[in-house]
Amino acid sequence: MPNTREHSVETIRRNSEVMGHLRKLMVVNRGEIAIRVFRTAHELSMRTVAIYSNEDRLSMHRYKADESYQIGELGQFTPVGAYLAHDEIVRIAKEKGVSMIHPGYGFLSENSEFARKVEAAGITFIGPSYDVIEKLGDKTKARTIAIEAGVPVVPGTPGPVSEFTEAREFIKEHGFPIIIKAAMGGGGRGMRVVRDEASLEDSFARAKSEALSAFGDGTVFIERFVDRPRHIEVQLLADRAGNVVHLFERDCSVQRRHQKVVEIAPAKNLDQKVREAILNDAIKIAKQVKYKNAGTAEFLVDAQGRHYFIEINPRIQVEHTITEEITGIDIVAAQIQIAAGALLPQLGLTQQRIHQRGFAIQCRVTTEDPEKNFQPDTGKIEVYRSSGGNGVRLDGGAGYAGSMILPFYDSLLVKCTCTGSTYEVARRKIVRALVEFRIRGVKTNIPFLQRLLTHDTFVTGNCWTTFIDDTPDLFNLVQSQNRAQRMLGYLGEVVVNGSSIKGQVGEPSYKHEIDLPSIKNASGKVVDVSAKPTQGWRKIIVEQGPEAFAKAVRAYPGCLIMDTTMRDAHQSLLATRVRTIDLLRIAPITAHALQNAFSLECWGGATFDVAMRFLYEDPWDRLMQLREAIPNIPFQMLLRGANAVGYTSYPDNVIYDFCEKAVKSGMDIFRIFDSLNYVENMKLGIDAVKKAGGVVEAAICYTGDVSDPSKQKHNLEYYVKLTQELVDEGIHILGIKDMAGLLKPEAATLLIGTIRQKFPDLVIHVHTHDTAGTGVASMMAAAAAGADVVDVAIDSMSGMTSQPSMGALVAALERTELGTGIRMEDIQALNSYWEQCRMLYSCFEANVKSADSGVYEHEMPGGQYTNLMFQAQQLGLGTQWREIKKAYIDANQLCGDIVKVTPSSKVVGDFAQFMVSNNLTKEEVIEKAGSLSFPTSVVEFFQGYLGQPYGGFPEPLRSKIIRDLERLDGRPGATLAPLDMAKLKTELVEKYGKGIRDVDVSSAAIYPKVFHEYREILEKYGDLSVIPTRFFLSKPKIGEEFNVHIEEGKMLIIKLLAVGPINGTGKRDVFFELNGEARVVGIEDKSAAVDHITREKAKPGVAGEVGSPMSGVVIEVRAKAGAHIKEGDPVCVLSAMKMETIVSAPASGIVEYIPIEEGDSIMSGDLVARIVKDPEAKQE
Repeated sequence: MPNTREHSVETIRRNSEVMGHLRKLMVVNRGEIAIRVFRTAHELSMRTVAIYSNEDRLSMHRYKADESYQIGELGQFTPVGAYLAHDEIVRIAKEKGVSMIHPGYGFLSENSEFARKVEAAGITFIGPSYDVIEKLGDKTKARTIAIEAGVPVVPGTPGPVSEFTEAREFIKEHGFPIIIKAAMGGGGRGMRVVRDEASLEDSFARAKSEALSAFGDGTVFIERFVDRPRHIEVQLLADRAGNVVHLFERDCSVQRRHQKVVEIAPAKNLDQKVREAILNDAIKIAKQVKYKNAGTAEFLVDAQGRHYFIEINPRIQVEHTITEEITGIDIVAAQIQIAAGALLPQLGLTQQRIHQRGFAIQCRVTTEDPEKNFQPDTGKIEVYRSSGGNGVRLDGGAGYAGSMILPFYDSLLVKCTCTGSTYEVARRKIVRALVEFRIRGVKTNIPFLQRLLTHDTFVTGNCWTTFIDDTPDLFNLVQSQNRAQRMLGYLGEVVVNGSSIKGQVGEPSYKHEIDLPSIKNASGKVVDVSAKPTQGWRKIIVEQGPEAFAKAVRAYPGCLIMDTTMRDAHQSLLATRVRTIDLLRIAPITAHALQNAFSLECWGGATFDVAMRFLYEDPWDRLMQLREAIPNIPFQMLLRGANAVGYTSYPDNVIYDFCEKAVKSGMDIFRIFDSLNYVENMKLGIDAVKKAGGVVEAAICYTGDVSDPSKQKHNLEYYVKLTQELVDEGIHILGIKDMAGLLKPEAATLLIGTIRQKFPDLVIHVHTHDTAGTGVASMMAAAAAGADVVDVAIDSMSGMTSQPSMGALVAALERTELGTGIRMEDIQALNSYWEQCRMLYSCFEANVKSADSGVYEHEMPGGQYTNLMFQAQQLGLGTQWREIKKAYIDANQLCGDIVKVTPSSKVVGDFAQFMVSNNLTKEEVIEKAGSLSFPTSVVEFFQGYLGQPYGGFPEPLRSKIIRDLERLDGRPGATLAPLDMAKLKTELVEKYGKGIRDVDVSSAAIYPKVFHEYREILEKYGDLSVIPTRFFLSKPKIGEEFNVHIEEGKMLIIKLLAVGPINGTGKRDVFFELNGEARVVGIEDKSAAVDHITREKAKPGVAGEVGSPMSGVVIEVRAKAGAHIKEGDPVCVLSAMKMETIVSAPASGIVEYIPIEEGDSIMSGDLVARIVKDPEAKQE
């Protein structure tokens, strides 16, 4: 082998040594500060050593060092105690040949005993001498030194306070407010502001406890609290020869819980005389104690510009970065070199040579949830994308994807420091930098920081120490959308557990992108469908109003069509499961192809609740997006009279409100019906639509057979009389709604012809289903008899329980005087899209293979026919479908031979299934009615909740079924009090935020439970309507890439990489690639049987159920089972991120149950106590 020179990091270091024999440096700390020191040490060609607790064994600082060693054996030390283990740390340092020890900040950085042991072991301690640490680290001694040096201080106790009685004595002399501080502390821990006697004792105890936990010393002292001061600190450097320099000041006024949140250098709006006085006093104190190394002198400045010394922190500060940025001085390098014996002049650090340039701002990004009072959040970081660019500095320790955020340590994730030539430039830069962050998996304070940095007070640079507490407006947070990661959560759920969409059987049979057709104009040129068409019937509605529209339709010489493909057709064939994304893709082409269509039925009815309930999308968004895509063709919807788009009665104001919003959102024609043809219910809808400015189409629900003389209940006279009642209400259009497809050609001729003769100016619109196979013939007969409009569906979405074929009807009428004005070639173009689309939704097919002329006997509506078949299968009655159809006939007769349209058809269907499942005949139902437990829908029908059926209720069956229940004999909703819509909106905003729209209030008013469930899905997964349907319903293949357009100009490129094995908690990791970056989501495998400990959750809204407000460790249980407790009394004390929180009783009573013990780790929402009413308590 040829002799080659080996190049490595070690050879580079050996060739550039500057520290002499001091070659190995240990950092006695963790996280970002350990990494920060390692970086400078490496620049000085030193070898670095990390220490870590068992809990920190996966932390980044461990492998950023050249060597790393665990402190103690597993279980020997607590997570925090490991970093406070003097003797073990010194032992490791000596054993591994460490030359220097840097303590960082926190932990042992201000512990004089540790510094003494380090020096005694012959290792250089990077910091002041242990006796100086003792003098300055103890704030009471520091106060004495300041007073001796002639530096002003805030009035306070002359020494440490160990007993509560001493605190009382100070208050007698100086009064409230006071601040209790940990003598050995920093970072806001062990601090409590007390403003009254009531909270004094507990605050004193908590401050001592936190001080002991955080610093190993529970000593505290007390000062008079200065209200709304600024917090100004001075960065100092000093050497062994007594040279002291300042690196100017920092403004650390923006704090929460006395812990700094945002820091600025230099201080903006600080009077120059005050600045100079503070800088001089800082140097004065440092010289007084013969300070050496880096330190920070901290001051308060009151509203009058008076400054008071607080303390000197004898260590590096978290916020040292901003001083480095404005001076260009590496403070850590100076620390190391000063500790090694260098003098400040040798390092070029004389006061005359130190200058500042521009401004720097630092934000501490923490894993805290601002919306939950900054509760520390823990867990796995799923996504971490940081900021960068000109003037952006990041100092982090746990910021990477896959990092575990533990509850034992400080919640700091990364420090973001930005510099600019002016304060405003730096501020704008840090706002931009925070926007660029993407952190998912744990909550962060970034939304709060963004709000803070853009608040007027911060913009002007006039903050004070309690600014955050004094400004609740700061908690109107900037909302993070987190769209991509939430969407991956849904896709991962589909990958692991399959689709959750009810009614889905298997996966879509079509696995490709649906091809969009093109259409050509009369001259054979391809139409540019991106250009909005100008021709269409809607123009008359918009420009001239509903009456003019009705007259124009009536004057049209041919027969117009309404296309039901976008609503009733897919309701009848595909369980109403077609999604908005697929409607929108074909919408621009439809706008051109069907310009002469009377309307498109695309909304209302079952589509409204199904959109939220099963498709996880918003029905109002569907309407508004379709309106944008199809501006020229009128839209039509189903309105269930007094039921709007629901299945029950609502207060009248809800109906008026709904109709107004529907018109504003793009709806034109309202087909108003009642499932029992109860005109009193219809009147409300008619009036509401009129007042909203919509086109009123009142629809008569058709049942029976007017051409059969033997069927006398719903005969021709009945329908003519009903028409007259509706005409008298001032309707614009009459609808004949044949939901079951019972209207035979002969009956159509008789019914439509009679109405046309009696009402020659009335627009007649006929709707049917093709269940029996006679739909086209019946619609042709209706058109010939005088119908102005008939309903059809695109060919591939027509037939059977859907509407008749559009192509068949148009072709049949094309060469007649009843032509529709729709071209066959355009229908075929649309049909090519819907053929593919139907295969995409094949997993919802009802498996109806052919026409069923039996409908003339059972009279089952087309939409219900398929739905009831599915329901029967779900109830285990699938093999008894024939019996159900027979029972449907009997159930209808038991109800009094009623009109059967949703929701009345549901009553008959439920009744039929009830009879089959209980093996009951019609006669047995009548005989046993007084003792049977009927379905709720049946009971409510007989009570009168749907209204009054033509001919009344059958007796005595009605009385036997409802027994002692309420009996309604008029319009069900007439007596309902108005719903307070404003109050409802306020409640929704409180629960879901300011994004709640007025249309959302309508959704919640009509479908409260469905709406709230939909919002929960939205909160969990985000907007799922943008996911291509194939991947919404089924998992992609491994390695398959697909695109999701989340908004204009923003596209996610997603690829499924792998699915991991089940872990100990029953979850699988699903690995995706998102825009080229690896992402992972943990998904519970619902098929796995996993044993794991679960804690009982507190039931939200249940009085007496006390839930944990945050995740943490129980350090004290105050309440006892069986004991009396008062509202506000402490139940337990929790600790998270070294911050203690008292959980208080929400009500007075007796503690029934305490499921926690000291040392338990609990999650947010876990039950910590159950309080019940005291039976002996006096009732007021």
